[in-house]
Amino acid sequence: MEQSTEPKIELKNKIIYFFNKNKLKVIVFLSIFTVILISLTFIEINKKKQNSLIAEKYVEAGLLFNLNKKVISRELYEEIILSKNQFYSILALNTIIEKNLISDSKKILEYFKFVENSLDDEDQKDILIFKKSLYLIKAKNLQEGRKLLKKLIQKKSKFKKLAEKVLIE
Repeated sequence: MEQSTEPKIELKNKIIYFFNKNKLKVIVFLSIFTVILISLTFIEINKKKQNSLIAEKYVEAGLLFNLNKKVISRELYEEIILSKNQFYSILALNTIIEKNLISDSKKILEYFKFVENSLDDEDQKDILIFKKSLYLIKAKNLQEGRKLLKKLIQKKSKFKKLAEKVLIE
């Protein structure tokens, strides 16, 4: 019986000794860990809140467009693009192009570049490049549009077959 309690006591004594010897280090480590955990939680909550605000702006811009308030709608879509939101920036740019809210092709190409630079995911970048190439072809800049399509084909993107199809036509 004495043997089974002896290791437990020894382990308890070792833990107490370790804590007493390294009390300051343990407290500092736990404090830093707690601060990091709270900071990460705060950042995540802030991201969700920002995403919700951008989503509301996107819906509001769509409603304003339907109410024939195109200038305010365009401004909201531009604000969404400049927010660098991975999801809604692309949607806002697509909506601006589809609804012809901006006729200046230079400005639209700037927005394409801005959104492309703000994306992390390669697939999203590829689909944006594909959309940009289609826009350029539609805007009578065939050479630049085809160049982007060839770039997608060489890159062996998921959109390779679509790019090849567009080039053939």
